[in-house]
Amino acid sequence: MTKVAIVSGAAGNLGQAVVKKFIAEGYKVIGTIMPDDPVEIEFIAPEFEAIPVNLIDEENTAQFATSVIKKYGKIDVAVLTVGGFALGNIADTKTVDIARQYRLNFETTYNIAHPVFTQMLNQKNGRIFFIGSRPGLDSRNGKGMIAYSLTKSLLFRLAEVMNDEAHESNVITSVLVPGTIDTIQNRKNMPGVNPSDWVKAEHIANIIHFYCSESAAVIREPVIKAYNNS
Repeated sequence: MTKVAIVSGAAGNLGQAVVKKFIAEGYKVIGTIMPDDPVEIEFIAPEFEAIPVNLIDEENTAQFATSVIKKYGKIDVAVLTVGGFALGNIADTKTVDIARQYRLNFETTYNIAHPVFTQMLNQKNGRIFFIGSRPGLDSRNGKGMIAYSLTKSLLFRLAEVMNDEAHESNVITSVLVPGTIDTIQNRKNMPGVNPSDWVKAEHIANIIHFYCSESAAVIREPVIKAYNNS
């Protein structure tokens, strides 16, 4: 039976790499895109289906998850790549700034993780991946980006809680922590840095797929670091 994967943020650099990898591995992939997203996605049906979803809207996101479950009867994998970044030290950061980052980094993840996790518990199996960050993992790396660091750190706590609740099933939530991802945007913004030290999006996609494979079925790794030399 064909396996089903959800990829949030399918139009992003990492999202597209994950979609491409899972399609190549025989998955049916349903990707969320922002409503009216101008980014063109090359993947076509029947292997891929793009659905506009406002992930900040809890009801809209729940309806999306329900429609996937109703159509395919299961969700084997969910890779949740949507998030946002902002600079700012404590002196420059107000609660409104934290709230904005909370919506982008936590709500967009929780709103889809909630129904997907519930479905996977019913199935008694499934893999969920959050995309963390070094500032979220270790506050020492969060200098000058307080709102981003605080809200990303919640993903690690959420994964811990979900794994505790699912300890008697084969439902595993991991947080993948990438180094600097080699993208056109990062090359433009950091021209003086050697991009060979960065992490390619397709390598991250390969890692995520490995953790979904039979070879990794016995691994219960809550934090996966993919730094390369960055």
